[in-house]
Amino acid sequence: MNFDDYCLQKAAPPGSSTYYALRQASAARQPLLAALFALRRELEETAKETSDPTVGRTKLAWWQKELAALAAGNPSHPVTKALAAHLDDPANLYPLLQQLLAGFEMDFEQARYLDMPNLRRYIDGVGGTFATLVAQACVRTPQEHESAARWAAPLGNALTLAQFVPEIGNDARHGRIYLPIDELQRYNVTAADLINRRYSAEFTELMQFQTARAREALTAALDAIPAAERKPQRALRALAALELALLNEVERESFQVLHQHIALTPIRKLWIAWRAARRN
Repeated sequence: MNFDDYCLQKAAPPGSSTYYALRQASAARQPLLAALFALRRELEETAKETSDPTVGRTKLAWWQKELAALAAGNPSHPVTKALAAHLDDPANLYPLLQQLLAGFEMDFEQARYLDMPNLRRYIDGVGGTFATLVAQACVRTPQEHESAARWAAPLGNALTLAQFVPEIGNDARHGRIYLPIDELQRYNVTAADLINRRYSAEFTELMQFQTARAREALTAALDAIPAAERKPQRALRALAALELALLNEVERESFQVLHQHIALTPIRKLWIAWRAARRN
């Protein structure tokens, strides 16, 4: 298996949202985008699927060295080899790659967040930084790079907020709750309710608030993409459309996300991504 195939298998298996989103990008950009999504998946798996924090930190420390090796021109992992092959100057992205890794390091520092400003640090790291990397990978001129840095971070943050909603039950079962404590208290929902899959009218109200906030953030972030940059950013736009559709599906299912995984069917994903990428 070559490094491009590895990245596609890691980040975008057939039927996944990422698979359909990447297919909306230009053929020339798809290998680089697949490598970026694969890197994010590698870091996410390390942070969220490693039960022993010591082992997890050790793995992330290895990734820190590997990203430095990428910047220096001697990567060893299939993902960083793919990045080296498809980036003009990997060293230019090194600061953003460090920020992305630092975001996932927070998963070993805390599993609860007092309020939204506290949670925002995490969202900025794993969401805003990643969307900026993807957006800048799809443009060529310095002006477009500067523009992408302005609108992409809010879009990445909105995508992360949206992704929290269907994953609340799964995250809670793995010991992490990405809803601020003060918001849980406002709606009289406890962490134990989430972990033990206890539904209530209060939980529904909490989820209505979370869904509405994520939907509004996504809509505003999409509207902020400059008209001239909308076509090159088809992958991100498709991903946002898929998240909006999933929020609608979760709402239709009465927010029954604590005991089950709610997802869109592959055919719906294909249609939504295709349509969103071609919308003006």
